[in-house]
Amino acid sequence: MRRLPGIAFAAALTLAAPAPVWQAPPYGMAASVTPLREAFTLAAREYGVPEKVLLAVSYMESRWDTNRGLPSVAGGYGPMHLVDGRAAATGGHRDAEGDPRGDESRPYRVMVGDVAPTPPEDTLRRAAELTGTTPDVLRTDPAANVRAGAALLAEYQRHAGGGAGWYAAVARYPGQGGTGAGRSFADAVYATMRTGAARVTDTGERIVLSPTPGLIAKKGTPALRRMPGAVTPDCPREISCEWIPAAYRRTKNGGHGNHDRYDGHRQIDYIVIHDGETSYDAMTRLVKNPDYLSWHYTVRSADGYVAQHLRCDDIGWHAGNWYFNSRSIGIEHEGYLAKGAWFTEAMYQASARLVAYLAGRYDIPLDRAHVLGHDNVPGTTPQTVRGMHQDPGPYWDWAHYFDLLGHPLTAARKQDARSVMIRPDYAVNQPYFTGCVSSGDCPPRSAASVWLHSAPSEEAPLVRDVGRHPDDDSTYSVYDHAARASTGQRYALAGREGDWTAIWYLGQKAWFHDPADAPVSVPASGRLVTPKPGHSPVRLYGRAYPEASAYPRGVSAQQLIPLQYSLPAGQFYSLGLTTRSSYLRSAATATVRHRVVRGDARYRQIQFGHRVMFVRAADVQVVSS
Repeated sequence: MRRLPGIAFAAALTLAAPAPVWQAPPYGMAASVTPLREAFTLAAREYGVPEKVLLAVSYMESRWDTNRGLPSVAGGYGPMHLVDGRAAATGGHRDAEGDPRGDESRPYRVMVGDVAPTPPEDTLRRAAELTGTTPDVLRTDPAANVRAGAALLAEYQRHAGGGAGWYAAVARYPGQGGTGAGRSFADAVYATMRTGAARVTDTGERIVLSPTPGLIAKKGTPALRRMPGAVTPDCPREISCEWIPAAYRRTKNGGHGNHDRYDGHRQIDYIVIHDGETSYDAMTRLVKNPDYLSWHYTVRSADGYVAQHLRCDDIGWHAGNWYFNSRSIGIEHEGYLAKGAWFTEAMYQASARLVAYLAGRYDIPLDRAHVLGHDNVPGTTPQTVRGMHQDPGPYWDWAHYFDLLGHPLTAARKQDARSVMIRPDYAVNQPYFTGCVSSGDCPPRSAASVWLHSAPSEEAPLVRDVGRHPDDDSTYSVYDHAARASTGQRYALAGREGDWTAIWYLGQKAWFHDPADAPVSVPASGRLVTPKPGHSPVRLYGRAYPEASAYPRGVSAQQLIPLQYSLPAGQFYSLGLTTRSSYLRSAATATVRHRVVRGDARYRQIQFGHRVMFVRAADVQVVSS
């Protein structure tokens, strides 16, 4: 087994380029002009909260960003993540369009879930009461927000009693008390104080929390209760985790939902990152429905609390592609692709700890060919391409996530490399999107994506995606990744012209604005594939299934259905991995065992567009980057 990857967490300093300073709009009283760092000092002094505690709590919630007054995916506002319980409780539907099981050999209709989430604790209005400030001001004035967060911490400390130190108050702060879940949040806050942290915020202010080595927390909160059940949660010790099992019982249609149990240890090649399009509360109730779908873990936004629903060797129905489902672990995150503006640091850190742990346990490489977004999973057939999901979307900060994993997405040393990695500065990269609301433009937000044009000009149309848009053009919708490339993805260099860079993408040249003084890509190393002479155009597949002759008696051969794309001669695409063809025959009932069929054919996984796809190894040749 490989050595467990290192985790950088709070010790890694993010020094982003300054963003334009945000000025809070007036709401009947003037917004504070006090610099954010001084606001922490004044608030700590006023309410008797240790300044380092206040700074570390804010770092774990927002990394000291104001996010332009926009809410988090959990309805939290400002540097102190004050949660508007009324706003966060809206919407209880998780999109289950299509068949997340992704295996047409065993049709299964998934019921669309509709569960009204339980409103979270409304810390925004309680903080408004404590400080005599209106909720509108707390949403938009960073200094007032910090002051209100200090008032909340002071109140929690009074209720906990002075003998408990500040640990219990910190554990209580995310507003999810009662289960001991705040323990890992408090541990992360104290770890941040020990190691220190520093970064430039989205208002352009550099904030430093100096380290306090050897700091020991006086723990006054109860230890996490491990929920009873047949399976003990398989999580790293550093995070709070409980077992909330997914449903597995006979359904009305005669099948067994909502996942496949696997007898033995299966091959796991991928970890798939999702957002749930609803709250943690709603997701952990939906997964108990046998007519719904399933995944392995859910991560909560406010404090990074984790629920495990499936044994990792069992197969979740989460990716819409049976090949990937059968070889992956699915992790859902509380939140929305477009509704929320940002994901909390607590959730990023807990998720990264979990992924690093699972990668070490199952020997999964920590790169963007193996740690995929749901939006990177290909369709299974030409008919399913348009319905594949788009989460976690452009606002997921892949660069920060890989920093936390201890595998930063850095440039190759060789400057004349034949491929590039998409790597915009997340803090200042704010591309135009539509569709965040029923109509109109999305508000400016940091994003990990870049738009791809058919020519080196902003006026040029976006590149075409014949699978996503067979009869029309690509759009700027936040839900449309037909013409987008994302942080960490590697593409073959196809040309440069002025401030523009071209890559090979979906069988064509795709151009993105990449000026030398503000680059959004970096040189990358790694192997490329191109058609062998006489083999072009090469067909693309959404799964690496065996040849018909490999299937034994009693197992129906799966059709090798190519997607509507092709790889022309003279084009190059980055190689992610090479695999031997296989198919996991699913059990039709709980009493029939699964069976793995392995073929002689080998496939190359390539970054063909925004999604990965497969080509037959016999059709392509591998070249050095």
